Amino acid sequence: MDSFTTRPEIIGTFGVVSSTHWLASQTAMSILERGGNAFDAAVAGGFVLQIVEPHLNGPGGEVPLILWSEKEQRMRVICGQGCAPALATPEFFRQKGLELIPGIGLLPATVPGAWGAWLTMLKDYGTMTLAEVLAPAISYAENGFPLVPRIVQAITAVQDLFRAEWHSSRDVWLPQDKVPAPGALFQSTAIAKTYRKIIEQAQSQGGSDRVKQIEAALDVWYRGFVARAIDDYYTHAEIRDTTGQRNKGLLRYEDMANWQATYDDPITAEFGRYTVAKCGPWSQGATFLQQLTILRHAELQKHAPDSFEFVHHVAEAAKLALADRMVWLGDPDFVDVPLQAMLSSDYGKERFAQIAAQASNSIRPGQPDGRQPAMPDLSLGERILSISDTRYGIGEPTFAALPPVREWAEKEIFVGDTCHLSVIDQQGNMVSATPSGGWLSSSPVIPALGFSINTRLQMTWMGEGLASQLQPGKRPTTTLSPSMALRDGKPYMAFGTPGGDQQDQWTLIFFLRHALYGMNLQEAIEAPSWHLDHYPSSFWPRTTTLNKMTLEARMPQDTIERLKQAGHDVKVGTAWSEGRISACTRETGLNGQLVLRAGANPRGMQGYAVGR
Repeated sequence: MDSFTTRPEIIGTFGVVSSTHWLASQTAMSILERGGNAFDAAVAGGFVLQIVEPHLNGPGGEVPLILWSEKEQRMRVICGQGCAPALATPEFFRQKGLELIPGIGLLPATVPGAWGAWLTMLKDYGTMTLAEVLAPAISYAENGFPLVPRIVQAITAVQDLFRAEWHSSRDVWLPQDKVPAPGALFQSTAIAKTYRKIIEQAQSQGGSDRVKQIEAALDVWYRGFVARAIDDYYTHAEIRDTTGQRNKGLLRYEDMANWQATYDDPITAEFGRYTVAKCGPWSQGATFLQQLTILRHAELQKHAPDSFEFVHHVAEAAKLALADRMVWLGDPDFVDVPLQAMLSSDYGKERFAQIAAQASNSIRPGQPDGRQPAMPDLSLGERILSISDTRYGIGEPTFAALPPVREWAEKEIFVGDTCHLSVIDQQGNMVSATPSGGWLSSSPVIPALGFSINTRLQMTWMGEGLASQLQPGKRPTTTLSPSMALRDGKPYMAFGTPGGDQQDQWTLIFFLRHALYGMNLQEAIEAPSWHLDHYPSSFWPRTTTLNKMTLEARMPQDTIERLKQAGHDVKVGTAWSEGRISACTRETGLNGQLVLRAGANPRGMQGYAVGR
């Protein structure tokens, strides 16, 4: 394969950052330059992402993250995925005649967890004040940030909805009732006002103590004016969604007040020299690890990283792991997830034996611990879609194309997606975070706050006995999936990508090319990639696609032809369309000093790695 890359792998000793937007990367690096650590830098960068990528995340969204503390010599997961409201029961939705939770509007909200997760890490591991890490985001919100083309695409896609129904969003995103131009400077003054008010109240309540200020800010958000504004809007506003009706929301003050971000131990799997760490089974992270346990037996290193053999085995392993995701993963506080069995060597070997020379056309969940899988109704998606109001879109599409069942989808106007941020400082502290939710097209702006709330509850099912069944207080099984890896038992890499159902496909392909073939970070990120659609989508309307593989046009023609011959339903996409990975590594140099590296995705022309 050609070793040319569009940009260099960044190498330094002071600090490195990689993210999906250059302004977030540079913001995080500026925090390191001012003496902050990786945790301070990640929080500041994360808050900037909320402002400069509003089509991909927002203050009302969520963020799972994995950190490595050099002082404590351990990895920890912070769960910033909020739970279902107390009023959100299957019975409530059935009484409304709904078999699926809508993808837009007020009904699919969970408690917004991003604020809690970011501030929990800042409080426990950071060194800076809330005002210091929020200052860059407030500055961009007040003084303006450039609109990347995809923001304008997102606004264009939903402008009719905003004008006809979501007037609070119209007032924010359609200044002078016009779609703003790409590259124009845009201000989010209402968010800046909200953040300044939180800081003012936190400083008043917390005095000069940094930790007390952060604790007060958490209280202001989840039990103060922010929670009250959310409660008021979700209790009284009636908002049109894909049901064709105007519905009130279910999120209440008590849901906010009773929630907090929590720490977990990561789940892990071994692969050669590497130990890969992911978030628990409330995320799809186990899907990545399962693919590793299956592919241990594939002897991939005998084949080129763009060969038919490599692509076919990785794709078929993904089908098996994604089938298990569908039936086994769920909030472990509510569901007995057979995680140990799913990640065992024996189960991986058993699943590998199910990979054939021809592509599989069926969804085949396994039976870890001999359990019988409970399947959702896979016909729901097409049935619901046929009777739904899709004039304004069909939920929250990710970076991959939507099912081509409506003109809106066929135009390939992509509205929703996600962000990622990885940071390593000179002490060796590491953060990998994948913020998402609350983007501008998911739900209407809350007028008193200036931002939207997430719609993550659409990732639940109504069916009895399903691991991801809707229950009050339960976390939906999120697609958000940051990654971290040890090498030879030592902390090594922080990485991740946006992409919904594609996240643990794209990152796995990247990881294998780096770990097995020795590609540097930038080479592994830029190498031609692909994704599968072989599952019910995690996003409304949850339509099921089987055996569809979309590859970048840069893949070798021989590989493409052999995949077709093996029965894969192949679509050749554009040359630079698959993956948006950000990655950083650390290793010890000859003199004992840490050597830091970073790479970023050139696709979409906005991700950047920085460092020195």
